[in-house]
Amino acid sequence: MPIRILPSILMIFLCIPIWSQEATEIYLLDLKEQDDKIVLTNAVNVSNNEGYDNQPSFTEDSSALLFASFRDGQSDIAKYFIEENFRVWLTDTPQSEFSPVQVPESKKYFTCVRLNEDQSQYLYKYAYKKKPPEILIPDLKVGYYLWLDKKSLISFVISDIETLQVSNFKYKIRYPIQSNVGRSLNKIPFNAGLGSNLVSFISLVHDEPEIYSINPKTSESNYICDALSGSKDLAWTPKGSMIMGKGSQLFKFKPGTDQEWRAIEIDTKLSLNNISRITVSPDGSKIAIVCQE
Repeated sequence: MPIRILPSILMIFLCIPIWSQEATEIYLLDLKEQDDKIVLTNAVNVSNNEGYDNQPSFTEDSSALLFASFRDGQSDIAKYFIEENFRVWLTDTPQSEFSPVQVPESKKYFTCVRLNEDQSQYLYKYAYKKKPPEILIPDLKVGYYLWLDKKSLISFVISDIETLQVSNFKYKIRYPIQSNVGRSLNKIPFNAGLGSNLVSFISLVHDEPEIYSINPKTSESNYICDALSGSKDLAWTPKGSMIMGKGSQLFKFKPGTDQEWRAIEIDTKLSLNNISRITVSPDGSKIAIVCQE
């Protein structure tokens, strides 16, 4: 069934230069995890768009996927409704928006990183209705981020010394917790057996990247395992397995169970080339992956 395109539901008129990005597509697959085995089936190209489509994230109810998508030489935010099989544009601006994420416990707002005409790069909060967006952290150039809850988030801050910083909007405080990290930030599910309220990151301190857990409140970090060689992105399943991609293959590692990265069975005839970003739906039934076009 072809994807149907609906009119934009958010129009904001601002100004931005044209960006050039690698041509990628987003594929959605069914995920089944049982007896420490993961099987992926029914791959569907949900972006189906020439050019750059990237940075997918699921809504909290697992019903839809937000992602950045290029059109007319710049990036807007799109939303794909999984069951209904159609897509809408959430932004239609001269600025380029990236990395969209639903605000926790809210169906009214989402956030994304926006590149402005003056090359400033801030994290913005958008309403699904026609309201002007607001800058969440005015004095930080944010590259990537992860919501911890509806009042706090971790952001990868681009500066002379790139760091992970926690911003707590309730108490209006901000503090750094780590440096020399990769772009993949994820909440660790309780079923991973590593503890509660932890976040995973990829440490770039040593020659070979390593995966660590960190407590955002105390900055206490612990080694989990070596990252899959040549891979920058990972996702967790609700049952506690990590997934990383390399080339056309996906691999899994479950702390306390696996001793090495194990290949995942992918039942598809589609060509999934150069897998990069990965995200798993909150209910564990779907996985979205970014591949080279």
